[in-house]
Amino acid sequence: MSPHHLLLATRNKGKIEEFRRILEEIAAGQIELVGLNQFPNLHDVDETGSTFEENALLKAREMCAASGIAAIADDSGLCVDFLNGEPGIYSARWAGVHGDDAANTLKVLNSLADIPDEKRGAHFTCVAALALPDGRTHTEEARFDGWILREPVGEHGFGYDPIFRPDGYEISSAQMEASAKDAISHRGKSLRAIAPHVINLLNSLG
Repeated sequence: MSPHHLLLATRNKGKIEEFRRILEEIAAGQIELVGLNQFPNLHDVDETGSTFEENALLKAREMCAASGIAAIADDSGLCVDFLNGEPGIYSARWAGVHGDDAANTLKVLNSLADIPDEKRGAHFTCVAALALPDGRTHTEEARFDGWILREPVGEHGFGYDPIFRPDGYEISSAQMEASAKDAISHRGKSLRAIAPHVINLLNSLG
């Protein structure tokens, strides 16, 4: 049986690398991952939802409808306890410009400048969403608990990784090797949870 095509509905290079590592590890030979670069006329989806799940489904459904093939998307973000869960669904554009990791990170650090270590708890949330051409969808949600550091540390990862220390570790997410981070991260857990459903649902298409 030839592999099913699955569109990765993101232009974020860091996310694309994580998606490919995790899905190819689980579904090698069963799924052929397709990037948005193969559909240059597809426009970015406006994230108008009020939850991670709504935004993930919006992106997956619209990209699936526009491309004609099954699509997988995620919506994820950093939720800081002291900031009442912010930046949350606005994580990628919290400082005003979408995808400006340095500005977003600095805004979090400035917001917590005088906050003691014991009150700097936070977690990442990720919802992975699959949309099929026949209208069926499936989502999986996961979280990654930890703490906000006082300054960025590490060269790996992307987004808020340099200021996030996972529970049980003495290093930031940006200091972790990719395989170690994938094993415990919000995106890693949500993609591993959804992978069997991706395979089963794509196989059911015939």
